[in-house]
Amino acid sequence: MPLRWQWGALAALVVAVGVALQERRAGAGFDALIIETGSAAFFAVLAALAFADPDSGLHAYSAALSAGTLALIAGVSLLVRKPFTLGIAKRGTPRAVWGTKPFVRANTVITAVWTGAFALTAAALALLDHAGQAHSTAATLVQVAGFALPMYVTSRYVAARQAAAAAH
Repeated sequence: MPLRWQWGALAALVVAVGVALQERRAGAGFDALIIETGSAAFFAVLAALAFADPDSGLHAYSAALSAGTLALIAGVSLLVRKPFTLGIAKRGTPRAVWGTKPFVRANTVITAVWTGAFALTAAALALLDHAGQAHSTAATLVQVAGFALPMYVTSRYVAARQAAAAAH
């Protein structure tokens, strides 16, 4: 029997839980693990659905659903005014800066960039999935771009903010 997608979903769950536990043991607070925790929950549901119906049409849309889940998690973090990047940024920033308006604003902007990237990635993948291109080179490129572009924007934005702060 060929390796089926439900095992991939289960492996993703194990990895997500493993990463969250490793980061937790390294001292990361739960506020720095919003994406990891949300991903673990997503993969738990996906694995359960995949094992319940291995031939489900859901398989073709799993990448789009994953990106959509990330967009939802990031978007909700913005709505509740706790941008998911805050907890991550706190790990490398002095405590005295955490509550400042510029720090919170910068993380709101960065989280918004990631939210948009996740949403656009989900939409592009859904279109590819609908066209029967779920596991194509184009889908892979969309997924890579969906992470590479916001990483680039984040690094440039942070560098610009740091340069501006140093100039004052």
